Amino acid sequence: MGFVPRGIIPPIITPLTDDGEVNYPVLRQMVNHLIDNGVHGLFPLGTTGEFYAFDDDTYRKILETVKDETRGRVPVYGGANHITTRGVIRLVKICEEVGVDAVSVLTPMFVSQTQDELYAYYKEIAESTSLPIILYNNKPKTNVTITPATVAKLAEIDNIVAVKDSTGDMTNAAEYIRLTRDNDNFHVLMGRDTLIHAALCYGATGAIASCANVAPRIAADIYDKFMEGDLKGSLDAQFELAPLRIACGMGTFPAVIKEGLVQQGIPVGKCLAPIGELTPEEKEKLHQVLVDMKLV
Repeated sequence: MGFVPRGIIPPIITPLTDDGEVNYPVLRQMVNHLIDNGVHGLFPLGTTGEFYAFDDDTYRKILETVKDETRGRVPVYGGANHITTRGVIRLVKICEEVGVDAVSVLTPMFVSQTQDELYAYYKEIAESTSLPIILYNNKPKTNVTITPATVAKLAEIDNIVAVKDSTGDMTNAAEYIRLTRDNDNFHVLMGRDTLIHAALCYGATGAIASCANVAPRIAADIYDKFMEGDLKGSLDAQFELAPLRIACGMGTFPAVIKEGLVQQGIPVGKCLAPIGELTPEEKEKLHQVLVDMKLV
């Protein structure tokens, strides 16, 4: 298709008010904060954006807000995630109407599909739209994986342009790259923030990185320095980012991401229940990580 997802793309958090409504002024603030710090795209309504929490009208308004505030400065990737094929297609149609640049489609949750069922799922979604589609494998959250062989087969569909690998399994990501390396239309994005540099070395074109919400400049440096040929600088930035990603093991995701932003003075609020806040001890541990990274 000619669309290449590249660089550091934060799955932007969804700021909330104290009563659990979307805080649209702070969402606009986040858009500018991230772009000003060098990210290469924005991805509303991913896992980090608590996509599962919003009805269709709110979903549309979040996308419209990000698209409007971005003003074409970077591509906007819309998350279109649902447990059914028809549910995804409904969300993809909203993405089309809003005018996002591409959509990311997670594997279905809860139900355990065969690889043939996954292939049919993505094929039907791709046939329903002209938008570029990014496959999203988050096996740790969904308990569903897209095997390298299935990804290679799906990569032959014209508007399926990439896969995001959040498995944390570098061999899996490497196989995605190896099996599609002769397909110039298809690309691999890393979804585990500790492995961005490694994935770039293998041939990935970028990363959808949740920690880029909190440390956008550090995350962007991993990609920018790599592309400049400064491999040591890229690796140094990767090592600098790693403690924040490891700290995400505290609490329930994405509580650490939101707390990190709050500690930086950006009033993004809490996650929606049942996700709770970090404990005081966890907040202090996270604060020390941010101090060490010179983010507070």
